[in-house]
Amino acid sequence: MVVTTRLAIATASVFSVCKTSVHFSEAAAVAAPTPRFTELPESGGVKALDLRLGDGDGVSPVNGDWVAIHYYGRLAAKQGWRFDSTYGHKDETGEPIPFIFVLGSGKVIAGIQAAVRSMKVGGIRRVIIPPSQGYQNMDQEPVPPNYFDRQRLFTTIFNPTRLANGEGSTLGIIIFDIELVSVKRL
Repeated sequence: MVVTTRLAIATASVFSVCKTSVHFSEAAAVAAPTPRFTELPESGGVKALDLRLGDGDGVSPVNGDWVAIHYYGRLAAKQGWRFDSTYGHKDETGEPIPFIFVLGSGKVIAGIQAAVRSMKVGGIRRVIIPPSQGYQNMDQEPVPPNYFDRQRLFTTIFNPTRLANGEGSTLGIIIFDIELVSVKRL
């Protein structure tokens, strides 16, 4: 009987705490606007959500600029499976190595280039990249340095059986979190 009473009191206490926090979170949800993805202009359907706006020098990169980014890449078709992240690529001091490329070179998937064009240094953006703006072939970057991750990425996106079954519209959807680290004009 004593155990049952203590359990009932403990349950009531937890419930009242949960009930209070539920009301608080409901009030917070009403007060704060829900962030929404917006389609980037002239991007071929890339959708973006700014997680942090950058200030940098106030200028967004243009074609021909050297751009350094950190990214975290996931596949939508594999329930968000992370296929690569620059935060996992470390130099000899243990610092993450950014991914550096020339904007407009065509060597990097179009969706990343479209996302970076309207960012400022210091900004972080989550982008949903449709297959048409993602990996079109195995020569495009960024690619995971790990052989297993690279093979898994490409066998998911370019899976002939699943493509033949009509799943091509979802296989190549990629989600990237991109941080614009620096821009160097030539």
